[in-house]
Amino acid sequence: MVKDEGRAALIAGMACYLLWGFLPLYFHALALLGVGSWEMIAHRTLWSVLWAGGLVLLARQGGQVAAVLRQPKTLGILALSTLAIFANWTIYVFAVNAGHVIEASLGYYINPLMNMAAGALLFRERMSVEGKVAIGLAAVGVAIQTLALGHLPVVSLGLALTFCVYAILRKQVKADAQTGLFIECAYLAVPGLIYVLHLQSTGAGHFGGGVSVTTLLMLAGPATVVPLALFAWSARRLPLSAVGFLQFIAPTIQFLLGVLLGEAFTPMRALSFVFIWLGVAVFAYGAWKRTRSVAA
Repeated sequence: MVKDEGRAALIAGMACYLLWGFLPLYFHALALLGVGSWEMIAHRTLWSVLWAGGLVLLARQGGQVAAVLRQPKTLGILALSTLAIFANWTIYVFAVNAGHVIEASLGYYINPLMNMAAGALLFRERMSVEGKVAIGLAAVGVAIQTLALGHLPVVSLGLALTFCVYAILRKQVKADAQTGLFIECAYLAVPGLIYVLHLQSTGAGHFGGGVSVTTLLMLAGPATVVPLALFAWSARRLPLSAVGFLQFIAPTIQFLLGVLLGEAFTPMRALSFVFIWLGVAVFAYGAWKRTRSVAA
């Protein structure tokens, strides 16, 4: 039974990162149908709250939601985490639609390393030698990327930073992932609904403008919530080393998609990714070694 659960957790983890990896294609499909970035984000917030609410019902966590609603401090922290994830979604959607998928993938490569650095600085978590080397290699990669672009990789750093802040804030919330996600989506659904209604009333909205575009807009909910649910379920059942390897599936797919979509990939940018990938390899090795030592 334990072996079967471990296999199921691995499959769920892989599915989660595969869905995240191919997410740029979803936004590209909407863009080809004329949907703008803000409309995509608004529908993402709107349909996500329905799916997140469904997960709460399936997990029978209605009581936990009610408990959180009676805790002003927790609601305040979740309001801040909502701002962080909204900033992350906004940067990502605009980056993908502006043809910066490769730069976006860089952000999700360096995010785990930034999380590790934040853990050491804010929570006094012990950083291994491998962790320090990985962060150093990533820093070199970012510096080379800056030279290649002629400016700081704002998209990459913005995505990594906002998700890092989100993780730090969610670490302070004593509630299950589904409960927190539902409340975050509820915060965002109100302005999302207002914006969608505004677009529809002015004739600028695309919802109801055809089967394809309407279906794709409604899929924003599962496209957002399903990977998060798979991640939350698998992360609690997989060893750290497995999560350490799996989390780099998504940015690798995004990187390849960016190249296939014809984004500029100069030798200098390639060199920057070599350092990033070396950092990732060292990070993953460190995670594997820590798991081995715990098992021993």
